[in-house]
Amino acid sequence: MSLRSGRILALTKINRLLRAHIKNVAIHHTIFDLPFAYVGAILASGGDPGWKVLIWITLALTGARCAALAIDNLVDFKYDKVHPRFTKRPMVTGDLSKRDAVVFIAVCAVIMVYSAVQLPDICLKLLPVAAFPSVIYPFMKRITCLCHAVLGVAIAMAPAGGWIAAGGSIDWNLILLCSAVGLWIGSFDVIYGVQDIEFDISQGLHSMAVSVGAVNAFRLAAIGHAMSIGTFIWLGIRMGLNYLYFIGIAVAACTLIYQHRIADYRDFSWLTQKYFMRNGIVSIAILIFTFTSFL
Repeated sequence: MSLRSGRILALTKINRLLRAHIKNVAIHHTIFDLPFAYVGAILASGGDPGWKVLIWITLALTGARCAALAIDNLVDFKYDKVHPRFTKRPMVTGDLSKRDAVVFIAVCAVIMVYSAVQLPDICLKLLPVAAFPSVIYPFMKRITCLCHAVLGVAIAMAPAGGWIAAGGSIDWNLILLCSAVGLWIGSFDVIYGVQDIEFDISQGLHSMAVSVGAVNAFRLAAIGHAMSIGTFIWLGIRMGLNYLYFIGIAVAACTLIYQHRIADYRDFSWLTQKYFMRNGIVSIAILIFTFTSFL
Protein backbone atom coordinates (compact mmCIF):
# COMPACT_ATOMS: atom_id res chain seq x y z
CA MET A 1 0.00 0.00 0.00
CA SER A 2 1.37 3.40 -0.96
CA LEU A 3 1.76 6.25 1.53
CA ARG A 4 -0.97 8.20 -0.24
CA SER A 5 -3.36 5.25 -0.13
CA GLY A 6 -2.63 4.81 3.55
CA ARG A 7 -3.44 8.45 4.26
CA ILE A 8 -6.67 8.25 2.29
CA LEU A 9 -7.66 5.11 4.17
CA ALA A 10 -6.86 6.76 7.51
CA LEU A 11 -8.84 9.89 6.63
CA THR A 12 -11.77 7.75 5.50
CA LYS A 13 -11.71 5.88 8.79
CA ILE A 14 -11.56 9.12 10.79
CA ASN A 15 -14.42 10.60 8.77
CA ARG A 16 -16.53 7.49 9.32
CA LEU A 17 -15.78 7.58 13.04
CA LEU A 18 -16.68 11.28 13.34
CA ARG A 19 -19.94 10.73 11.48
CA ALA A 20 -20.77 7.87 13.79
CA HIS A 21 -20.08 10.01 16.87
CA ILE A 22 -22.22 12.86 15.52
CA LYS A 23 -25.06 10.44 14.88
CA ASN A 24 -24.60 8.80 18.28
CA VAL A 25 -25.03 12.07 20.18
CA ALA A 26 -27.62 13.56 17.80
CA ILE A 27 -25.75 16.85 17.76
CA HIS A 28 -28.70 18.59 16.07
CA HIS A 29 -30.59 18.19 19.34
CA THR A 30 -28.60 21.12 20.72
CA ILE A 31 -31.46 23.13 19.22
CA PHE A 32 -33.34 22.35 22.44
CA ASP A 33 -30.86 23.84 24.90
CA LEU A 34 -28.32 26.07 23.15
CA PRO A 35 -30.88 28.76 22.19
CA PHE A 36 -31.92 29.01 25.83
CA ALA A 37 -28.29 29.40 26.88
CA TYR A 38 -28.22 32.42 24.58
CA VAL A 39 -31.53 33.64 26.04
CA GLY A 40 -30.03 33.46 29.52
CA ALA A 41 -26.99 35.43 28.40
CA ILE A 42 -29.09 38.05 26.62
CA LEU A 43 -31.40 38.59 29.58
CA ALA A 44 -28.59 38.71 32.13
CA SER A 45 -26.57 41.22 30.10
CA GLY A 46 -29.45 43.46 29.09
CA GLY A 47 -29.22 42.41 25.46
CA ASP A 48 -25.48 42.48 24.77
CA PRO A 49 -23.47 39.59 26.27
CA GLY A 50 -20.69 40.02 23.71
CA TRP A 51 -19.63 37.69 20.93
CA LYS A 52 -16.67 36.27 22.87
CA VAL A 53 -18.94 35.15 25.69
CA LEU A 54 -21.40 33.62 23.23
CA ILE A 55 -18.64 31.67 21.48
CA TRP A 56 -17.38 30.14 24.72
CA ILE A 57 -20.94 29.42 25.85
CA THR A 58 -21.50 27.60 22.57
CA LEU A 59 -18.38 25.47 22.94
CA ALA A 60 -18.98 24.73 26.61
CA LEU A 61 -22.59 23.72 26.12
CA THR A 62 -21.92 21.71 22.96
CA GLY A 63 -19.18 19.80 24.75
CA ALA A 64 -21.43 19.21 27.74
CA ARG A 65 -24.40 18.14 25.61
CA CYS A 66 -22.34 15.73 23.50
CA ALA A 67 -20.71 14.21 26.57
CA ALA A 68 -24.11 13.81 28.27
CA LEU A 69 -25.67 12.07 25.25
CA ALA A 70 -22.67 9.78 24.87
CA ILE A 71 -22.87 8.86 28.56
CA ASP A 72 -26.61 8.20 28.18
CA ASN A 73 -26.07 5.87 25.22
CA LEU A 74 -23.17 4.12 26.95
CA VAL A 75 -25.14 3.51 30.13
CA ASP A 76 -28.23 2.39 28.22
CA PHE A 77 -26.39 0.19 25.73
CA LYS A 78 -27.71 -3.06 27.18
CA TYR A 79 -31.26 -1.78 26.62
CA ASP A 80 -30.62 -0.12 23.26
CA LYS A 81 -29.33 -3.32 21.67
CA VAL A 82 -32.66 -5.06 22.33
CA HIS A 83 -34.90 -2.05 21.67
CA PRO A 84 -36.68 -2.20 18.27
CA ARG A 85 -36.36 1.58 17.74
CA PHE A 86 -32.61 1.71 18.26
CA THR A 87 -31.32 -0.89 15.83
CA LYS A 88 -29.49 1.79 13.79
CA ARG A 89 -27.69 3.48 16.65
CA PRO A 90 -23.91 3.46 16.01
CA MET A 91 -23.07 1.52 19.17
CA VAL A 92 -25.74 -1.06 18.38
CA THR A 93 -24.58 -1.51 14.78
CA GLY A 94 -20.96 -1.74 15.90
CA ASP A 95 -19.84 1.47 14.17
CA LEU A 96 -18.74 2.68 17.60
CA SER A 97 -17.24 0.67 20.42
CA LYS A 98 -17.55 1.36 24.13
CA ARG A 99 -13.92 2.49 24.07
CA ASP A 100 -14.72 4.94 21.28
CA ALA A 101 -17.55 6.36 23.38
CA VAL A 102 -15.34 6.76 26.46
CA VAL A 103 -12.64 8.58 24.47
CA PHE A 104 -15.28 10.84 22.92
CA ILE A 105 -16.73 11.66 26.35
CA ALA A 106 -13.26 12.55 27.62
CA VAL A 107 -12.60 14.86 24.65
CA CYS A 108 -15.97 16.59 25.08
CA ALA A 109 -15.32 17.01 28.80
CA VAL A 110 -11.98 18.70 28.05
CA ILE A 111 -13.68 21.08 25.61
CA MET A 112 -16.37 21.85 28.19
CA VAL A 113 -13.89 22.54 30.99
CA TYR A 114 -11.50 24.58 28.82
CA SER A 115 -14.41 26.71 27.59
CA ALA A 116 -15.65 27.25 31.14
CA VAL A 117 -12.17 28.46 32.11
CA GLN A 118 -12.49 31.25 29.51
CA LEU A 119 -15.64 32.53 31.21
CA PRO A 120 -16.01 34.16 34.65
CA ASP A 121 -14.47 32.10 37.50
CA ILE A 122 -17.85 31.23 38.94
CA CYS A 123 -18.66 29.19 35.81
CA LEU A 124 -15.88 26.70 36.51
CA LYS A 125 -16.79 26.56 40.20
CA LEU A 126 -20.42 25.76 39.42
CA LEU A 127 -19.62 23.36 36.56
CA PRO A 128 -19.88 20.19 38.72
CA VAL A 129 -23.32 21.31 39.91
CA ALA A 130 -24.47 21.98 36.35
CA ALA A 131 -23.12 18.66 35.05
CA PHE A 132 -24.51 16.49 37.85
CA PRO A 133 -28.12 16.16 36.55
CA SER A 134 -26.88 15.08 33.10
CA VAL A 135 -24.59 12.44 34.59
CA ILE A 136 -27.25 10.85 36.81
CA TYR A 137 -30.13 11.11 34.31
CA PRO A 138 -29.49 7.77 32.53
CA PHE A 139 -29.67 5.94 35.85
CA MET A 140 -32.93 7.59 36.92
CA LYS A 141 -34.94 5.50 34.44
CA ARG A 142 -34.07 2.50 36.57
CA ILE A 143 -35.28 4.13 39.77
CA THR A 144 -38.17 6.55 39.38
CA CYS A 145 -40.82 7.90 37.04
CA LEU A 146 -39.46 11.36 37.88
CA CYS A 147 -36.60 10.75 35.45
CA HIS A 148 -38.30 13.28 33.14
CA ALA A 149 -37.92 15.94 35.83
CA VAL A 150 -34.20 15.17 36.13
CA LEU A 151 -33.85 15.67 32.37
CA GLY A 152 -35.71 18.97 32.74
CA VAL A 153 -33.23 20.10 35.39
CA ALA A 154 -30.31 18.99 33.19
CA ILE A 155 -31.53 21.05 30.23
CA ALA A 156 -32.35 23.98 32.52
CA MET A 157 -28.64 24.19 33.30
CA ALA A 158 -28.18 25.65 29.78
CA PRO A 159 -29.96 28.98 30.45
CA ALA A 160 -28.42 29.01 33.93
CA GLY A 161 -24.96 28.67 32.42
CA GLY A 162 -25.61 31.37 29.84
CA TRP A 163 -26.98 33.68 32.51
CA ILE A 164 -24.01 33.24 34.85
CA ALA A 165 -21.49 33.43 32.01
CA ALA A 166 -22.87 36.82 30.99
CA GLY A 167 -22.37 38.18 34.48
CA GLY A 168 -25.85 37.67 35.88
CA SER A 169 -26.42 36.94 39.55
CA ILE A 170 -28.42 34.03 40.92
CA ASP A 171 -31.82 35.59 41.55
CA TRP A 172 -35.53 34.94 41.04
CA ASN A 173 -35.42 35.86 37.38
CA LEU A 174 -32.85 33.14 36.74
CA ILE A 175 -34.90 30.65 38.75
CA LEU A 176 -38.01 31.48 36.72
CA LEU A 177 -36.15 31.07 33.42
CA CYS A 178 -34.69 27.71 34.45
CA SER A 179 -38.07 26.54 35.76
CA ALA A 180 -39.82 27.46 32.52
CA VAL A 181 -37.22 25.61 30.41
CA GLY A 182 -37.21 22.60 32.74
CA LEU A 183 -40.99 22.30 32.66
CA TRP A 184 -40.99 22.57 28.86
CA ILE A 185 -38.45 19.85 28.12
CA GLY A 186 -39.47 17.61 31.01
CA SER A 187 -43.09 17.62 29.85
CA PHE A 188 -42.04 16.90 26.28
CA ASP A 189 -39.98 13.96 27.53
CA VAL A 190 -43.10 12.60 29.22
CA ILE A 191 -44.86 12.62 25.84
CA TYR A 192 -41.88 11.10 24.07
CA GLY A 193 -41.62 8.33 26.66
CA VAL A 194 -45.19 7.12 26.14
CA GLN A 195 -44.21 5.26 22.96
CA ASP A 196 -41.86 3.03 24.98
CA ILE A 197 -44.35 2.05 27.67
CA GLU A 198 -44.44 -1.65 26.71
CA PHE A 199 -40.66 -1.90 26.37
CA ASP A 200 -40.08 -0.09 29.67
CA ILE A 201 -42.45 -2.42 31.49
CA SER A 202 -40.73 -5.49 30.01
CA GLN A 203 -37.31 -4.21 31.12
CA GLY A 204 -38.38 -2.94 34.53
CA LEU A 205 -37.71 0.68 33.59
CA HIS A 206 -39.65 3.65 34.88
CA SER A 207 -41.47 6.51 33.18
CA MET A 208 -44.51 8.63 33.87
CA ALA A 209 -46.49 6.58 31.34
CA VAL A 210 -45.56 3.35 33.14
CA SER A 211 -46.62 4.80 36.50
CA VAL A 212 -49.87 6.60 35.63
CA GLY A 213 -50.78 5.32 32.16
CA ALA A 214 -50.52 6.93 28.73
CA VAL A 215 -53.65 9.09 29.01
CA ASN A 216 -52.71 10.59 32.37
CA ALA A 217 -49.11 11.06 31.20
CA PHE A 218 -50.38 13.18 28.30
CA ARG A 219 -52.53 15.19 30.69
CA LEU A 220 -49.60 15.81 33.04
CA ALA A 221 -47.46 16.89 30.08
CA ALA A 222 -50.15 19.38 29.01
CA ILE A 223 -50.27 20.80 32.54
CA GLY A 224 -46.49 21.05 32.60
CA HIS A 225 -46.41 22.89 29.29
CA ALA A 226 -49.12 25.29 30.45
CA MET A 227 -47.07 25.99 33.57
CA SER A 228 -43.98 26.52 31.41
CA ILE A 229 -45.68 29.14 29.24
CA GLY A 230 -47.10 30.80 32.35
CA THR A 231 -43.63 30.96 33.88
CA PHE A 232 -42.15 32.49 30.73
CA ILE A 233 -44.88 35.15 30.86
CA TRP A 234 -44.20 35.77 34.55
CA LEU A 235 -40.50 36.21 33.77
CA GLY A 236 -41.26 38.73 31.02
CA ILE A 237 -43.47 40.76 33.34
CA ARG A 238 -40.91 40.73 36.18
CA MET A 239 -38.13 41.86 33.86
CA GLY A 240 -40.26 44.47 32.10
CA LEU A 241 -39.64 42.99 28.65
CA ASN A 242 -41.52 44.52 25.72
CA TYR A 243 -44.24 43.08 23.52
CA LEU A 244 -41.82 41.35 21.11
CA TYR A 245 -40.75 38.94 23.84
CA PHE A 246 -44.38 38.02 24.46
CA ILE A 247 -44.93 37.42 20.74
CA GLY A 248 -42.18 34.80 20.98
CA ILE A 249 -43.95 33.20 23.93
CA ALA A 250 -47.21 33.17 21.93
CA VAL A 251 -45.45 31.37 19.04
CA ALA A 252 -44.07 28.84 21.51
CA ALA A 253 -47.51 28.35 23.07
CA CYS A 254 -49.14 27.78 19.67
CA THR A 255 -46.47 25.22 18.81
CA LEU A 256 -47.11 23.29 22.02
CA ILE A 257 -50.89 23.43 21.56
CA TYR A 258 -50.51 22.02 18.04
CA GLN A 259 -48.25 19.23 19.28
CA HIS A 260 -50.73 18.23 21.95
CA ARG A 261 -53.63 18.32 19.50
CA ILE A 262 -52.04 15.77 17.14
CA ALA A 263 -50.71 13.52 19.91
CA ASP A 264 -52.62 10.25 20.24
CA TYR A 265 -51.66 7.47 22.65
CA ARG A 266 -53.47 4.88 20.52
CA ASP A 267 -51.42 5.48 17.38
CA PHE A 268 -47.83 6.73 17.41
CA SER A 269 -47.53 7.44 13.69
CA TRP A 270 -47.46 11.16 14.58
CA LEU A 271 -44.37 10.74 16.78
CA THR A 272 -41.87 11.16 13.97
CA GLN A 273 -38.48 12.87 13.85
CA LYS A 274 -40.28 15.85 12.29
CA TYR A 275 -42.60 16.06 15.31
CA PHE A 276 -39.62 15.73 17.63
CA MET A 277 -37.60 18.47 15.93
CA ARG A 278 -40.63 20.77 15.64
CA ASN A 279 -40.32 21.18 19.39
CA GLY A 280 -37.24 23.25 18.60
CA ILE A 281 -39.55 25.99 17.33
CA VAL A 282 -40.17 26.81 20.98
CA SER A 283 -36.53 27.54 21.78
CA ILE A 284 -35.80 29.27 18.47
CA ALA A 285 -38.88 31.52 18.66
CA ILE A 286 -38.17 32.59 22.21
CA LEU A 287 -34.51 33.29 21.36
CA ILE A 288 -35.31 35.37 18.27
CA PHE A 289 -38.00 37.46 19.90
CA THR A 290 -36.06 37.90 23.15
CA PHE A 291 -33.06 39.19 21.22
CA THR A 292 -35.25 41.39 19.00
CA SER A 293 -36.97 42.89 22.03
CA PHE A 294 -33.64 44.46 23.06
CA LEU A 295 -32.89 46.01 19.67
